[in-house]
Amino acid sequence: MNFRAFEFEDQTWFPGFIRDSMTDYLRFLFRTFNLYNPILPVLKDALAKSNSNHILDLCSGSGGAVEMIYENLKHTFNPEIKITLSDLFPSVLTYEYLSKKTQGDITYISTPVDATAVPSGLKGFRTIFSGFHHFEKEKARQVLKNAVDAGHGIAIFDGGNRSFWMILLIIVAHPVLLFLYTPFFKPFRISRLVFTYLIPIIPVCTIWDGVISILRLYSPDEMLQIAHKIDNVQYTWISGKVRNKFGMSIAYLTGYPKD
Repeated sequence: MNFRAFEFEDQTWFPGFIRDSMTDYLRFLFRTFNLYNPILPVLKDALAKSNSNHILDLCSGSGGAVEMIYENLKHTFNPEIKITLSDLFPSVLTYEYLSKKTQGDITYISTPVDATAVPSGLKGFRTIFSGFHHFEKEKARQVLKNAVDAGHGIAIFDGGNRSFWMILLIIVAHPVLLFLYTPFFKPFRISRLVFTYLIPIIPVCTIWDGVISILRLYSPDEMLQIAHKIDNVQYTWISGKVRNKFGMSIAYLTGYPKD
């Protein structure tokens, strides 16, 4: 059952610089601990079946796992791989940093992009990392239907275990990691230091959103049920779950047009 409760970073009134600092922290976690590494074979297979070397990443936040995914795909799948970042609340400063770091292989959309209604001019195999749980069931259906209507492949990956121990880990680990590593997050922001150490809004909101995210996760079967109600004839849908080296589960759903 997909639990419904608000997350701070979803709210239009939430300060952008706080949201960006929270998602910068998530990008640090994903990259430092390589949390999404086990999904690479799944993504490579879906890209190959879709005959695509361009990824349109939706709900990108501050780039999340994309930087690590890009580096791996470039060296082991296709040296011509390109990725475009997009979000309803684009973190432009971070996107510029990633674009420069990858010599333009990672580009971005600086204006808001709604994953339920992606502009027709934005092409590419669609991905969502750690973002699908933000959508209630009807909105989740719209995300998948929009990809099907456009004829594009899509892959969704959402990491986390719906368990008491995962929630406890978030409550304990997030403040410790934020306290230790905040000065090293890139791009550097003075506001991040102020609202982590002096006025700890970032840790509080990060913990809240982390706990709610776990409670909102879709299972592989739940995602597959939504997908099959959209198109079970022209699209191939595959769902499943993998585990990373820390024991964290990553649920996934891939879909692409049948040959």
